[in-house]
Amino acid sequence: MGLDDKIANAAEKVAGKVKEATGRASDDERLEAEGRSDQSKADIKDAGEKVKDAFKH
Repeated sequence: MGLDDKIANAAEKVAGKVKEATGRASDDERLEAEGRSDQSKADIKDAGEKVKDAFKH
């Protein structure tokens, strides 16, 4: 996994956490769900990168 990918995935996960917290604080269920979705996408991308790395070695 490249450093750029790690940084992008971490940034997406943090942005998702912020969205989720903002949605919870403002009682905006759509924003909260979008934040959880962003976090899940980042986790999936991270897992995909790890699988690619495993096949490279």
